[in-house]
Amino acid sequence: MYKCFRLFLFILPSIVFVSCQNSTSSEGGVSKENQVYLPEYQQILDSLNVVGTIVVHDFQKDVFYSNDFQWAKRGQLPASTFKIPNTIIGIETGVLQPDTSVFRWDGSPRAMEIWQQDLNLEQAFQYSCVPCYQEVARKIGVERMQHFLQKLDYGDMRVDSINLDVFWLAGESRITPFQQIDFLERFYFEKLPISVSTVEVVKSIMFLGVFQEAEIYAKTGWVSRNGLNSGWFVGFARKQDDVLFFAVNVEPKPDFNMDEFPAVRKVIAMKALELFFDKYFKSK
Repeated sequence: MYKCFRLFLFILPSIVFVSCQNSTSSEGGVSKENQVYLPEYQQILDSLNVVGTIVVHDFQKDVFYSNDFQWAKRGQLPASTFKIPNTIIGIETGVLQPDTSVFRWDGSPRAMEIWQQDLNLEQAFQYSCVPCYQEVARKIGVERMQHFLQKLDYGDMRVDSINLDVFWLAGESRITPFQQIDFLERFYFEKLPISVSTVEVVKSIMFLGVFQEAEIYAKTGWVSRNGLNSGWFVGFARKQDDVLFFAVNVEPKPDFNMDEFPAVRKVIAMKALELFFDKYFKSK
């Protein structure tokens, strides 16, 4: 069913770290009148042996669909979903050159074999190369990172000179599923204080493929620390003239097979979008 969708099943290493920034509303301005509870979304999570939330925002109707709106207000470390704003900031500061930047591998062992090679920007993003983006953060520096995170209004990031290259992976940084969607919408509709060319570049490297005639743009994330695993899959789906924004944040149940965790976040999102297309999109 999902063979046309490019799945990159990479496990991020466990890391322990911190962060600093401003805070947006955890509900992203979402009123209860705009919320629709979908028991089918809870059934998807139950069938895959995880707990958490699926949030889908139909932008045209301004309706949010979810199985757990309280979870959608809970802040979590962004993990590798932070590669979206990190790429934006890297390009805007000139640290990254979309067509020419190459991350050179120095030959030292890395947590993932696929990271053990020279990577261009798209590959580093798609392969979720942690060392590559730590290098980007260090080159951006604390002051510019703090400045741009305030401009982008991206969750509540806690950044200082000690945690600059790890603040999105461990520590006190937090972003909620609602805030993820709010950020992606401002990004998609060019409401962020960044250049249009940067938006286009980042959209292009977020593109994963086509699913049920919808173009899927997204990023995974995975935090593993102190026995807790928190998985993300956030992005948007563009179908005809409509666009859906989504955020999946899940944790495995105690008897979950962790070998399946890299894939399960994407499978959840695809099942949720498939349900939406079948149940709601046809009625438009």
